[in-house]
Amino acid sequence: MNKPTDFARIPVDHDDIDTNPSSNEHFSTVLNARLSRRSLLRGGAASAATAFLGAMGLSACGGSDSDTVTAPAPPTGTTPPAEKLLGFTAVSKSLADAVVVPAGYTASVLYALGDPLTAATPAYKNDGTDTDMENRAGDHHDGMEFFPLSSTGVPSTSENSRGLLAMNHEATTDEKLSSFFLHANGGTMSLPRPAAEVDKEMALHGLSVVEVRKNAGKWEYLKESAFNRRVHQQTEVELSGPVRGNVLVTTKYSPTGTKIRGTLNNCGTGKTPWNTYLSGEENWSGYFTRAATDDAARADKSVAALKRYGRDQGAASRHGWETGGADDKYARWNISKTGVSTNGSDDYRNEMNGMGYIVEMDAYDKTRAIKKRTALGRYAHESAAFGKVEAGKPLAVYMGDDSRNEYIFKYVSNTLWSAADASAADRIATGDKYLDNGKLYVAKFAADGSGQWIELSITNAAIAAYANYKFADQADVLVNARLAGDAVGATRMDRPEWCSVNPANGEIYFALTNNSNRRVEPGSASQSAPDAANPRVYTDMKGTTAQNGNPNGHILRVKEGAAGSAATSFTWDVYLFGAEAAAAADKVNLSGLTADQDFSSPDGLAFSTATGICWFQTDDGAYTDVTNCMMLAGVPGQVGDGKKVTLSYPRADGSTLNVDTFVGKAATADTLKRFLVGPVGSEITGIAETPDGKALFVNIQHPGENTSSANVADPAKYTSQWPANAGYGAGKRPRSATIVITKNDGGRIGT
Repeated sequence: MNKPTDFARIPVDHDDIDTNPSSNEHFSTVLNARLSRRSLLRGGAASAATAFLGAMGLSACGGSDSDTVTAPAPPTGTTPPAEKLLGFTAVSKSLADAVVVPAGYTASVLYALGDPLTAATPAYKNDGTDTDMENRAGDHHDGMEFFPLSSTGVPSTSENSRGLLAMNHEATTDEKLSSFFLHANGGTMSLPRPAAEVDKEMALHGLSVVEVRKNAGKWEYLKESAFNRRVHQQTEVELSGPVRGNVLVTTKYSPTGTKIRGTLNNCGTGKTPWNTYLSGEENWSGYFTRAATDDAARADKSVAALKRYGRDQGAASRHGWETGGADDKYARWNISKTGVSTNGSDDYRNEMNGMGYIVEMDAYDKTRAIKKRTALGRYAHESAAFGKVEAGKPLAVYMGDDSRNEYIFKYVSNTLWSAADASAADRIATGDKYLDNGKLYVAKFAADGSGQWIELSITNAAIAAYANYKFADQADVLVNARLAGDAVGATRMDRPEWCSVNPANGEIYFALTNNSNRRVEPGSASQSAPDAANPRVYTDMKGTTAQNGNPNGHILRVKEGAAGSAATSFTWDVYLFGAEAAAAADKVNLSGLTADQDFSSPDGLAFSTATGICWFQTDDGAYTDVTNCMMLAGVPGQVGDGKKVTLSYPRADGSTLNVDTFVGKAATADTLKRFLVGPVGSEITGIAETPDGKALFVNIQHPGENTSSANVADPAKYTSQWPANAGYGAGKRPRSATIVITKNDGGRIGT
């Protein structure tokens, strides 16, 4: 086993990786603009129009009594104004260690890392000594969905005061190797890792289901609910679809290639028309390691596949879980070829091929199998959004691969939708029907605002004859969907994050969070020139540090052709470009953002079915000297409502590179506003709502993540103490948590 000699903290985002060496074009427009933030107001205290997160009773979870300070109510005797979308006062940028929401709204902490999920599990001490992590809320709360429950505890589609939150727990806050806030003294920063530390970290990755209800006007979670559930790295999960039983997923644990333990690095989510939960496995490859001599031991095409997914031989794993001991649960994280079998049934050389899928779970029924839907392809999945659902037509699922220069995908079911399946008794069997048999497509964007979906099939001549990797069958195409995308010339994108479908018109929105590897004249295979769909190249100054490429990201939208979900052609434009308000309007701030609207690095994205508002959230490092991460509310138009813009970039030889792009209608105060700003060091992520739109659930992930492990014993040196500083729970170590937002007048969120 290779043992790294340098465990220095890696100063990069684990999500911000690039393993695409293809020469496929990038999706962006180019511009070369320098800007300084010295003229910008730097956030600090919130404006009078905002309210800080405060206190809420959580008697069901045994936590403290408080967690939210409410905003001022309208004066007594006044009549609330008629409902208007985006009728709230925009929240100012903020650097405060608090959740800030508009006046007239209340945000309350509901469910945080370590909260018990059984009556027998003790309250979380939050000092690194807690145990029984398999029965507690996981870490890094991410995507989630709300599943209503009737008053008698049966599945519902309309209940607004009781339900289940199904949630992803993506990762842990780590430095070097250890998830230091989880361990009493910061954990072990060298190899081997102690088994107890590894077990705790493995348990906190995965999924949870927790019952929540509105009680006496306040939301609470029920730690004793029979619906509560944790899915972690020892939970058995079935492989389903075309890859099931294939030699590529044969392991010592599953010689028949039908199952795997756990689901890993879960990020965005989705909800099926038959009311089940979908979870995307994102940056899972970094959890594995392989020996420095593994290329020679394998001596086959699997080496090319491993490198395409970011696992070079000798590369250290993210946490060193493989060193926890001799037990099989640790050995599985070493994917070196150590056995003598031809199919991998005597080692874990194929273990990583079981990660990277969309996972389906029935949140209502913990007796039903959890399944990885392999027909939807294997890559760094974010969310899974269903297109317009119409009886007698196939279902489409839209997805992004979140790494620099990766692709956008669509899956189309072979089975035509039957409206009766919306209320099917066996929801997982319904998933078998629609998600195990279909066609996977990848997107290629053209400079004229059109695009095409290219089927990833072993019968596609470009795939069958691909020189860099010899595909054996359709299962191989799905396991190695990135390589198949390379083969057909898919468009390389600026980190496709979450996607969502506008219920008003069926258009699909994709958050492209950023790309530091855009260049007017690429100097390596990891860099890409701007193109129509990823058009900006510029320099953004963070203090005195230059950030190059497309550091602020953008949101793309797609309109399918006449065939709808089954269409193989589409049109597109850019809904919004992330930018600072003071940035050059003709090169960077192409959407005309003001100080109440400017943002960077869009990530989480979802449409409210109650109001039609497009909510999007940021996971940013480019603008965090000015403001913490945030959530915005938009009332979008439609593809083609803006104009064509040409961006011109000078080349070293004196010539000019001109890039045409298509920009949506400029934002106004009535169509885009900042709604929330989070605590220091946090990412804002996860969006779910009650059917009436009057309660909005949002996740605050990894507050204080830029704290040094050397300061774990001194709370005064934590960069964040949220949510403890808002009165929630024991200890002062920062915790990922779910908040619930309500409007003080009882109205719908965002009005």
